[in-house]
Amino acid sequence: MFWDNVSGLYDLFETVYNGKVYRGLGRKVAEEIAPDDVVLECACGTGAISRTIAPKCRKLMATDFSVGMLKQAARNCRAFDNVRVRRADMTHLKCRDNRFDKVVAGNVIHLLDDPRAALKELERVCKPGGKIIVPTYINASAGVNRKAVRLLELAGADFKRQYDMQSYRKFFADAGYENVAYFVVDGRMPCAVAVISKELRVF
Repeated sequence: MFWDNVSGLYDLFETVYNGKVYRGLGRKVAEEIAPDDVVLECACGTGAISRTIAPKCRKLMATDFSVGMLKQAARNCRAFDNVRVRRADMTHLKCRDNRFDKVVAGNVIHLLDDPRAALKELERVCKPGGKIIVPTYINASAGVNRKAVRLLELAGADFKRQYDMQSYRKFFADAGYENVAYFVVDGRMPCAVAVISKELRVF
């Protein structure tokens, strides 16, 4: 599996190629986290975002499909006793509805065959009144970044799609999400973050 194979070098690659964004993204996501939150993170990778969320929340369940990435995440989060690292498929999460205050899925929707279905699964496990936080690199409009993506594809990465800011907003609108806030962590390969507020229904 590609992500298992690159897990040991992933942090180094990201730091060298896109360090400003790689370091800044976790801090921006952590701004959405409250002290009493129970957080699910899908596609946690090596734990770059996890280790900035962990000090801000009550509990963090950090998940990924790649065993290699999870080993790195466990190592990077070993200082935090409120973090549990587990293997999970974000398209079929084995947990009850409305369990988590915040759900984070970083830099993964461009890798999925059916990202809309994945979003519905994230929405299912998020509490009403909670937030679904989806960071994604917006690399479709920059030539140098298209070349970097192409090199990763040649190495075995399977990118299903790429976004710029306009197409990223359109993706969520077409999926039926209206209550979405956006911000961008700027750098060599910027990252757009969509923050979906799950409606709190009053009956």
